[in-house]
Amino acid sequence: MQMSLGTQLRHLVDLADGAVGRCYAEMGLAYRPRYTPIMQCLIAREPISVGEIARCAGISQPAATQTVSLMIKDDLITRVPSDDGRQKLLKLSAVGRAMVPQLQQAWDTTARAALSLDKDLELPLSSILAAAIEALRRKSFTERIREAALENTTAGETH
Repeated sequence: MQMSLGTQLRHLVDLADGAVGRCYAEMGLAYRPRYTPIMQCLIAREPISVGEIARCAGISQPAATQTVSLMIKDDLITRVPSDDGRQKLLKLSAVGRAMVPQLQQAWDTTARAALSLDKDLELPLSSILAAAIEALRRKSFTERIREAALENTTAGETH
């Protein structure tokens, strides 16, 4: 039986995230792979709002909010008031800042591993994923599901 697209994607992420998580653990870091896009945004620019993190990281605001909460709990980031005091912003904590050199080393290592994977494939996975993301930006998966459902309905009427 062939796995569905969703199952394949989850399995691919599990395989990659599991290996990356083990890499962090072997380096002695209490750090989750899902923190990386947010951490990279904070390294590039801080303090920053959750909304700005979501845009920078290319994730939804609810996903950013959930991950930020975990990162605060793990003492990697902290909330600070904005200059006008109307908004809470985020910045790296002392613990998070101290972790940056090791994280950058881990990110370099995992980037090289990803290039190795790309070389083993007929087409680079990174290119396929970028093309798929762009195609879904042009026409969402929701629209594609609706069209497929309409095709099923229409096909059922002609039989």
